[in-house]
Amino acid sequence: MAQQEESGFWTHVEALRRLLLRMVAAVMVLAIALFAAMPWIFDHIIAAPCRGDFILYRWLAMAKMAGGAWMPDLGDPDFSVSLINIELASQFFVHMTLSFYLAVILAFPYLLFEIWRFISPALYEQEKRGTRWAFFFGCLLFYMGMTVGYLVIFPLTLRFLADYELSSMIDSTVSLTSYMDSFYAIVLLMGVVFEVPIVAWLLGRIGLLRREFFTKYRRHAIVAILVLAALLTPTGDPFSLTVIFLPIYALWEASALLVPKGDKQ
Repeated sequence: MAQQEESGFWTHVEALRRLLLRMVAAVMVLAIALFAAMPWIFDHIIAAPCRGDFILYRWLAMAKMAGGAWMPDLGDPDFSVSLINIELASQFFVHMTLSFYLAVILAFPYLLFEIWRFISPALYEQEKRGTRWAFFFGCLLFYMGMTVGYLVIFPLTLRFLADYELSSMIDSTVSLTSYMDSFYAIVLLMGVVFEVPIVAWLLGRIGLLRREFFTKYRRHAIVAILVLAALLTPTGDPFSLTVIFLPIYALWEASALLVPKGDKQ
């Protein structure tokens, strides 16, 4: 019996080793391909919000011309943000880290699939169904959050901060590392924020969260989300606040629907 248990243990260790090797290999292959294509990706995707022809700016300009006087005026085609490099190795390290981060993000569904294959034999059929859907929607929500962060929140924040002027004596230039730090923080933060319904569902499944929590603290949540929206989009205009507030609040309400009600006394 002891030999069988030891054999089973080392079998699992070997399966885990192969799993990690496949995951690392997938990320590395993608990272190498992205490293080669990174100059184009950076110019046309990462740095696209630095130019006045970015899709959000063009859409807002058309909406404002169509009668949306209350919308922010971001339609200046001459808008641009100049990025400078002030450290010797910054461009190389940004090239490397950006390639790696994008490789992990793109490989995320495959990495989840490998994890699922490893843990699924130990689950009951009902647990498999729930975990499968949790992986699927978790991945979907993560990509949706990053999309909102990239297309909406980061450009609005960039426009406000780039146009903000303390004094006319100061020439505004943005360092490469500062731009990338803000880009990572906002885009990845929104990806994590959009995972709230999945976290709520898991906590509800194990009995740590009930729907009454969302009902009791709804007003507090609204205030907190408004504060978060104001921090993420410091322009302060109603349109920007609304655009950020609505999807995050929708996540709160979706989370409430995914958790069970408390037992009636």
